[in-house]
Amino acid sequence: MRTSMKSSGLLLWVMMRRRTTILLFVAAVLVMVTAMSGQPAPSGASESTATFKQLASLAGEWQATQEGVLVTEIYKLTANGSVLMSETKPVDSEAMITMFTVDGNRLIATHYCVAGNQPQMVSSAPGDLAKGVTFSLERVTGMKTPDDWHNTGLTLMLDDKDHMTQRWTYLYKGKTGTTVFHYVRKK
Repeated sequence: MRTSMKSSGLLLWVMMRRRTTILLFVAAVLVMVTAMSGQPAPSGASESTATFKQLASLAGEWQATQEGVLVTEIYKLTANGSVLMSETKPVDSEAMITMFTVDGNRLIATHYCVAGNQPQMVSSAPGDLAKGVTFSLERVTGMKTPDDWHNTGLTLMLDDKDHMTQRWTYLYKGKTGTTVFHYVRKK
């Protein structure tokens, strides 16, 4: 009986040691994960965040006239400041929405077009809005045929605090084109 009590005690001691080892391992992993999450972001990420802050300065109402049609564009920060939403409304058409957000070291602009498709454009070299920030097509969803009209790029340039130029590129039936808007901030 003494031997079985010693064996039980030894077994209990071994089990407690294993639990302690496992708990120490889990604690060490949690400490490493916590420490890693506090590391600074890669430099590209800070550049894209800085460019996004410049884009956020567009918040407010803008107007342009394109081929005789008044176009109103309203920029608004949403989602706790992590997304810049642009609503573009030509006087003779339905509104379109473009959502701008940071994704690591790049910016993403997803355009919800009246054509029924959603081009997702990326700026992998965020820069200064005064010099122009260019987004290039990464993918497009919602197209019924490859010949459907869709945007392929966007360049935004803040000419000064009250004047902005947008250059949209598009593809339709295999042919490329460009539309330029010159906006003035509405006061």
